[in-house]
Amino acid sequence: MAKQEDITSNTNEQATPVDGEQQEERLTTLQKIKQQAEEGDEAPSSSLKFSDILGGEFLWTLVRKQAWLIILVVAITWAYVATRYQCQQDAIDISQLERDLVNAKFESLSSSSNLTRKCRQSNVLMMLNREDSTQLESGVHPPFIIEIPQEK
Repeated sequence: MAKQEDITSNTNEQATPVDGEQQEERLTTLQKIKQQAEEGDEAPSSSLKFSDILGGEFLWTLVRKQAWLIILVVAITWAYVATRYQCQQDAIDISQLERDLVNAKFESLSSSSNLTRKCRQSNVLMMLNREDSTQLESGVHPPFIIEIPQEK
């Protein structure tokens, strides 16, 4: 508390003389502040040295300053590549499914035509005549319609 009162009294009264103890304390405090400032801050180099470039210091300083930009560019590039790869995979899948659909349509058409060919009356009669074990014969009389009166 006494130091705070001394400091506030010194700020209020600029003309009061400072004793030797306070002067030493101020000097040590200033030296500590200077030392902390020198340790934490890097001095900006106005000249670029060849040894800094070969040693990697130049590149490391550049990367450290632009770290968030580099991370952003890498993330956008990764998203672009992943999206493009996924679109290409989807296009390959779509073309494969279209080929499968065309093949299924041809197979269906082929099966339908085979069934139609086998179900023709002439083919059925020929199969019945070939088989002696069947007792089926083709009709000699044309089919006729039986009309059943509806109840009212």
